[in-house]
Amino acid sequence: MTGLRSSALSDSPLINPNKDRRLHKRVPLHLDGQVLDTDQADHPMSTIDISCSGAMILSDFRPESGAQVVCYFNELGRVAATVIRATPTGFAVQFRIVDHKRDKLADRLTWLLNKDQLDLVEDRAASRKPESGPALLILEDGREIKCRVLDISLTGASFEAEDATPMVGDTVFAGNVRGQVVRVGGKSFAIRYVRQ
Repeated sequence: MTGLRSSALSDSPLINPNKDRRLHKRVPLHLDGQVLDTDQADHPMSTIDISCSGAMILSDFRPESGAQVVCYFNELGRVAATVIRATPTGFAVQFRIVDHKRDKLADRLTWLLNKDQLDLVEDRAASRKPESGPALLILEDGREIKCRVLDISLTGASFEAEDATPMVGDTVFAGNVRGQVVRVGGKSFAIRYVRQ
C-alpha cells in the first residue's frame, strides 16, 4: 500500500527511478515538439505518455539525470522541466511549473485526450492572460513589426500593431520564440507558438 506523499516531494528536482512517485497519472498521448538543452540547441522529440507533472519522451537526445531543459510541445507550448532519468529510447522529465499553470496544462491535456472521441472543435488552445507592453516581432524576410502585447497564453499571444499587420500564415519571431499568424482583424493579430 502506497503511503501519502509529502509536499516536499513536488519541490524535489530528482525522483528515485526505482519507485513510482508520480504525483499525477500519465496517459498515452503522442505530441511532437522540440527540447532545448542547456546550450540552447534544439532536439526533435515526441511524447510517449504525459501528465500535468511530467512526461516520458522519445528522442535521440539523451540528457543526464538532473539536467534542466525546456520542452516545446506543438499542442501545449513551452514547459520548463528537469530530467529525472534516461531510457534506451529517450528520457523522462518532471515539469517545473507553478500550480495555476499546472491546472491549465491539465485542462489542455484533457481536451487533447477527448477531442477526437467527442468531435470537439478548438476555440482557443489555452486561456489567455491580459498583458500590456511594447513588443518587436520579426518576419522571415527581416521586416520588423512594432506592436503592443494584448494577451498571452501557453500556446500563443495576440498583439496590436502600430502600423501594418502581418498576414495570416506568416511566420514571426519574438526573440527566440517562433510563431505563426492565425488571425488578423484591423490592427490586431494573434499568433500560435510553433516549434519545428
